[in-house]
Amino acid sequence: MESSRRDLLRRQFDLTWALLEYHLERLVEEDFRWEPAAHCWTVRRDPGGRWVPDWAETEPDPVPVPTIAWLSWHIGWWWGTAADHAAGRTPRERTEVVWPGSGRAAVEWLRGLRAEWLVVLDRLTDAELDATAPFPWQGDPARTVADTAAWVNAELMKNAAEIGQLRLLRAASAGTGAPGGTGERG
Repeated sequence: MESSRRDLLRRQFDLTWALLEYHLERLVEEDFRWEPAAHCWTVRRDPGGRWVPDWAETEPDPVPVPTIAWLSWHIGWWWGTAADHAAGRTPRERTEVVWPGSGRAAVEWLRGLRAEWLVVLDRLTDAELDATAPFPWQGDPARTVADTAAWVNAELMKNAAEIGQLRLLRAASAGTGAPGGTGERG
């Protein structure tokens, strides 16, 4: 049975998404803004009431530990931008991407991005996969749309692992041994 590159990327994406969905289904509202360390990035309301992420133009050292809310915003930003590029739309600016304001809304936002990405991914032809991709490699003509799709899979896997680890750490810090416990910062 012959398989196309798109089919391989799709199967890899489906596996990655299943691992993220495992954690998304188990998150409770308190998981999202739980701060696992004093040196942490999260989302905060700006004066206009929008939920915006902590951010630095140059990555700090040490890198702050993100909250699940921050990670869900981060996925929304990079994935939305990747979908914009792949669909031929003007990519959104980081400052235009705001967190939806609750854990449930963030989960639905991510599920919507999944649906949007699948429309893009499922329509890609071999010729389109071979086209030069401007994102996330600005100006590198050796990078293709296939590279971007593979990067989406890898980045999503990394973020899924981070969300899962934070969910489990919060539960363990609560002393309940069960995810979704009510522990405070540990």
